[in-house]
This record gives sequence, structure tokens and C-alpha cells, in this order.
Amino acid sequence: MQKPVYFDYAATTPVDPQVARVMAECLVGNYGNPASRSHLLGWKAEEAVENARAQVAELVAADSREIVWTSGATESDNLAIKGVVEARGFSQSHIITSSIEHKAVLDTCQYLETLGTRVTYLQPASVSDDAGESAGLISTEAVIEAITPDTVLVSLMMVNNEIGVVNDVASIGKKLAEINCERAPDKKILLHVDAAQAAGKLPINVNEQHIDLMSLSAHKMYGPKGIGALYVRRSPDVKVLSQIHGGGHERGMRSGTLPTHQIVGFGEAAAIAKEKMHDENARILALRNRFLKGVQGIEALQVNGALENRVAGNLNISVAGVDGETLLMSLRDFALSTGSACTSASVEPSYVLKAIGVNDELAHASLRFSFGRFTTEEEIDFAIEKLTSVVDTLRKNSTQWLNYRNAHSSH
Repeated sequence: MQKPVYFDYAATTPVDPQVARVMAECLVGNYGNPASRSHLLGWKAEEAVENARAQVAELVAADSREIVWTSGATESDNLAIKGVVEARGFSQSHIITSSIEHKAVLDTCQYLETLGTRVTYLQPASVSDDAGESAGLISTEAVIEAITPDTVLVSLMMVNNEIGVVNDVASIGKKLAEINCERAPDKKILLHVDAAQAAGKLPINVNEQHIDLMSLSAHKMYGPKGIGALYVRRSPDVKVLSQIHGGGHERGMRSGTLPTHQIVGFGEAAAIAKEKMHDENARILALRNRFLKGVQGIEALQVNGALENRVAGNLNISVAGVDGETLLMSLRDFALSTGSACTSASVEPSYVLKAIGVNDELAHASLRFSFGRFTTEEEIDFAIEKLTSVVDTLRKNSTQWLNYRNAHSSH
């Protein structure tokens, strides 16, 4: 077994060998510029790009003309949110989002606030609500109640990157569609979904779920880093202004020479994900359940976020009575996260865990185990044994653990 054992699939996934193969073939044999329309090499590159566009579109039941290439989900989030708000007018716009979105959404919204845009940050259900069965979820009712006459955009993630919970995007989209029937065309509320953690893991149908804009990332589904896409519904009601200028590529929404080999890799990754999704989810869920069952013997271990409404490969846990930093340092045989990889340099407790009601001490002692295509039962069993042993060792003669037990024995 190779160490460290990789349990950080939510941060990034290894490139699938088949994806790497088609990318390598493209790098050495398909080097033309897809925008070169005057010779065979350009046509060949364009054909490869359009084939990949169709593969990504098929994964989410979209039209291939609705896929706009970007450098990743972060750029896609920026393009969607800034592009819509700029088209409607910064000071005339109101956005609805949540307090536990990815920083690519939160930082973008905070930037737009400096330009006069109003933003409502919805709070997720807490661990104390319904015994935690909906913890981390944003309800449809909360979204609808936040709507004002100048609301132009609702931006919510389908799957949370830290705790893996799945929002009911279809319900939110259906309600917005009903409201939009009573609004003028230029006043319709668009639904943007960050699906970086969902695409390739959950079935997505942009039409059935009434999604207008959706951010995708190749490296979250066993494709290369540095390439993503934004689904933009082809409709007069959906207007997105470009944030990168210089050539008018991608329906005028994103200029720049297209990286053919990365796009081909993304397309292949999407095709593989579509083919394997059902069986892969069942296998990964069995691995997650095996791990969870194995660590149930660890006293005062809790799962953060709703367990039922969750993608198969994510398990965010907290272990009481241990120092979080010491715990992580003692698990050097694992490659995993204490929260989002994008905020791993921060010493502050996870803002997502705090938002759902996890206290600072437990948030600091949280671990995100994420499993994927190449995770094995042997690795799961090793993780169970190692985590149990480490926690037992750290709790021996631990004042923190003694204080925890004393505090909870009185209840």
C-alpha cells in the first residue's frame, strides 16, 4: 500500500489513466490552434474541442453550444456572478447566496458589494435542527423568503466542498421558475449552481432542475487541473457579460486561445464519469459506510453535516478531546484535509463547520475523509485501525479529554 494513503478526493482527484493517455496523444499530435480556420491542423484541433464540448454537455444533459470553456470552477463562478450582475447593473442588483459557499462565490459577492450590489447570505440548517438530519442544507423556503423585487441571481452550490451535503437544487429551481412566470423578461431571477463537487458524482439535468448557469471543474472528476466550464443556458433571459476580453471566443463570453489537450482531457473525464457513475457511487458508498462503521467505536466522534443528503465519497468528522493540530500531525500516513483545501493555510476554525453550529474546539479537531475511484478496502481498513489507535494514544493522560468527559458525564 502506497503511503500517504490518499483520502483527499474532494480537494482534487488523480487523473484517470485513460484521460492521461488521450491528453498525451493530443499534446504530440494535435497542436493546432482551434481558432485557426484556414488549415487542416486548426480544423482538427477545433473538431477535438467540439467533441469534448459535446461530452461535457452530455454529462449534464445540456446542449453543447451551452458549454463555455474556462480555467476552472473559480473562474466559472466569477464569470457567472459578475457577468450577470454587470449586465443587470451593479447597484440595481440583489444576489441570494449562502454563508457556506466556496470562497470563489463568497469573495466574488463581497467584491460586488463594494460596487453597490446587495447580497443576502442565507444560513444553513444547524446540527441542532432535527437532530442534525438537515445540517448544512439551504432550504427552498429560505431562498424564496429572501427574494426582493431587485433580485437578479440565486447562487448556491449543489454539493458542499467541506461537508458533502447535497442541496435540493431541483426544488429551488422549480420555485424560481414559477416566480419567473410572473416577472418581466428583464426581471427574471437566474439560478447559478456551483457543481464542482457534484458533476460526475450525481445525475444532473440542467433543464429538469431549471438551472441557468452552472460551474464545472475537470480536476474534481479525474481530469486535468486548469480547465473548467460554465454552462450558460441559451435564452434571451440569460445574459452574461465577458470578464476577459480579447478576441471574442466562446460566444463572446471568454476570450483566449483554447488549451486543446486539457479540453480533450476534460471531455474524456466527463465521458468516463457518465459511464461509471452509478456503479462507482455504489462502490464508494460501501467504502464510506465501511469506514464509518469501523470508527464507531471511537467515543465522542461525530459526523458533521446531514448524513443522508450527502455525496457518497465525503465524510467530515470531529473527534472530541484531542488537539486538532496534533491529531493531523499524527496521521501523516494519510493525505487528507481538515477543511477546504482553499483555506488550509488558515488557523481559524472552518467557517462552514462554525456556520452549522460546530463549536471551535470540535471544528479544529475535524477531518474530511474523501474517497474516490482508486480507494480500496485495504486502505479503508488501514485508516480505521490507524485513526482508532492515534485517538486512543492522544487521549491517554489528556487534560482536554478528561475535561470533556467530566463535562458530559454530568448531563
